[in-house]
Amino acid sequence: MTKQRGIKIAVIGGGSSYTPELVEGLILGYGEMPVSELWLADIEEGGQKLETVGNLAKRMVKKSGLPIDVHLTLDRRQAIRGADFVTTQIRVGLLAARKLDEHIPLSHGVIGQETTGPGGMFKALRTIPVILGICRDIEELAPDAWMLNFTNPAGMVTEAVTKYSRVKNVGLCNSPINFKKFLAEAYETPESRVLPEFVGINHLHWMTSALVDGKDRLPELLEGKGEYTAKNVPTLGWDPEFLSSLGAVPTYYLKYYYMTEEMLEEEKAALAKGGTRAEVVSRVEKELFELYADETLEEKPKQLEQRGGAYYSEAAVQLMKSLYLGKNDIQTLNVPNGGIYDFLPRDASIEINCVVTAEGPIPLAPKRIPRQVKGLLHAVKTYESLAIEAAVTGDRGTALQAMVHHPLVPSVSTAQALLNEMLEAHKDYLPNFLA
Repeated sequence: MTKQRGIKIAVIGGGSSYTPELVEGLILGYGEMPVSELWLADIEEGGQKLETVGNLAKRMVKKSGLPIDVHLTLDRRQAIRGADFVTTQIRVGLLAARKLDEHIPLSHGVIGQETTGPGGMFKALRTIPVILGICRDIEELAPDAWMLNFTNPAGMVTEAVTKYSRVKNVGLCNSPINFKKFLAEAYETPESRVLPEFVGINHLHWMTSALVDGKDRLPELLEGKGEYTAKNVPTLGWDPEFLSSLGAVPTYYLKYYYMTEEMLEEEKAALAKGGTRAEVVSRVEKELFELYADETLEEKPKQLEQRGGAYYSEAAVQLMKSLYLGKNDIQTLNVPNGGIYDFLPRDASIEINCVVTAEGPIPLAPKRIPRQVKGLLHAVKTYESLAIEAAVTGDRGTALQAMVHHPLVPSVSTAQALLNEMLEAHKDYLPNFLA
């Protein structure tokens, strides 16, 4: 990547409430990575949010005194043209679609979550065709650019891009970096001296090693030294005997698989009380955009951490800098399997520690893969592969097979009922299924 000129970054979904996180990260990282152009692009329905967020971004840059030109556009091609990095953080169907993804499964007695289960499947069906359209623009207008995908379900979107485009791409999630911060805080040591090892795929990974100052602290974590969770996942505790015999620390998303009944009851209770996470996020976003609209605000507000995506910009900027400078540091990323896991397809997207070179990430084979996690990994990856194929082809039979083979869907009849209802509910965003 050329270092003779300033860097152009295009943010697709620039009207997102997360964008001030990214702007802050680019400002803080300017010394190593001098960004000259930041283009925030969105669709017409997001125009007002883009204007509000974009004006805050301009105030933040002005306060910094840095020569970064911030551009707002509803033409993503203009944003992408000549970009060095393209980040994607879109939500097809907005929060109204997320609400359906969470509510409809619950009405059938199935987990309702935006990246896991039937909700995650329909988010993928809506999102993958749009992302592949963005990829076609990148292939034409910025063929050397790196695409950094934050759009959920991140692993499935990343795999689809790998399979169906020529774009250089990496998938990112804030879960691994948050876990690293949790370890650093728990052991009162700098993050640079912490190295967790992850086995799995996006939102379905296990921590199999936790090096802190060179010592593996995993045994202590398995005995219950704190518990890391996320704002968008209920905080039910792990069973100590199960955790000890598992020999790994599961991501909080694995509670949907290991504690399905309890999580389902929590979701039903939340729905009865005030709504699912979609309603919570809607209220948080409303408050955030009221803050963003304040013309005296010149920094990222602390309340943004309540959104559930804290430190995502840190992960994004860290990856950009490492690709730009060839830092050869270790980051946890979503990349093609390439034979690391012999029980998954080579082109499957996995979430794993990588050395980030100027030519791209190189995955590091984990020291061990607990045998008891392989079955669930294989089952969920089979569902994901089918769902990706269905998103691209619009084939109902493939979509049904994906739904049936998701471990959280209890029967063929439930899968058929869910598929019928969700296809109808989301039909405006599923043109492939109407062709």
